[in-house]
Amino acid sequence: MQLTRHQTRQGARWAMDGAFLPPSLTLSALLELRRDAMLQLLTMLPPGTCTCMRCKCEPANDEWLAPIDPLQEVWAAGVTYLRSRDARRVESTVANVYDRVYDAARPELFLKAAGWRVVGTGVPIRIRADSRWNVPEPELVIVINRHREIVGYCAGNDVSSRDIEGENPLYLPQAKIYNGSCALGHGILLCESHEISNVPIRLQVERGSETIFEGGTTTAAMKRTLSDLAEYLTLELDFPHGVFLMTGTGIVPGDEFTLQLNDIVTIQVGPLTIRNRVSSSRG
Repeated sequence: MQLTRHQTRQGARWAMDGAFLPPSLTLSALLELRRDAMLQLLTMLPPGTCTCMRCKCEPANDEWLAPIDPLQEVWAAGVTYLRSRDARRVESTVANVYDRVYDAARPELFLKAAGWRVVGTGVPIRIRADSRWNVPEPELVIVINRHREIVGYCAGNDVSSRDIEGENPLYLPQAKIYNGSCALGHGILLCESHEISNVPIRLQVERGSETIFEGGTTTAAMKRTLSDLAEYLTLELDFPHGVFLMTGTGIVPGDEFTLQLNDIVTIQVGPLTIRNRVSSSRG
């Protein structure tokens, strides 16, 4: 099952496998349920419960909305892949701190975005005007309900300013959290947590008519398990409407690479894709 969010003439609406859900059945409402109860509810809904022909809520355009409600938060985990650790060593003035995070029992976790700040596929992402070294970070993003259960995943882009973080690790919030720095899409694939253990992730960056970077990895290369990350995030923190957790990147372009205006970034996580143009405008 795949959940997607769309703009309609009546406002934002959720759909399952292409059919609109009842207006009251938001992602927040679904994530308040236990996983089995949520799946049972979705399975019991008759096909085409709320189709656009019956309720006249056909999408106003082809733009997909980010698959998140405004009430949810997006958090992120850092240095969960060896490639990420090595890249942080190069950029940082205190490189050993990333070795310590990579090897520690406790993961690095930080708030990335409030739900209303997240952009979806087709909407511009941004690079900071006060940064000279900016990169996309393609990540599998797990979706966790209020009961600390992983219910599925989506694709994510944790856009980051490497020079700002590298100057001082305490600048991490400024390197990671700003307008247009978090993209999710294009939907949420509901699945068992064990089905996320070896999901392929790919990144492509186009500049003009040329592909200037391509890379790939798989979640099997992660140092930490997804359940471990979810457990630490929810250990002493409640998320009554559920939460999204970016699980780190294993694809980092070379040190000479930086995003430029109008680059096109495409990220594939399993069957899910997000595609965004790079902008500097705050909209």
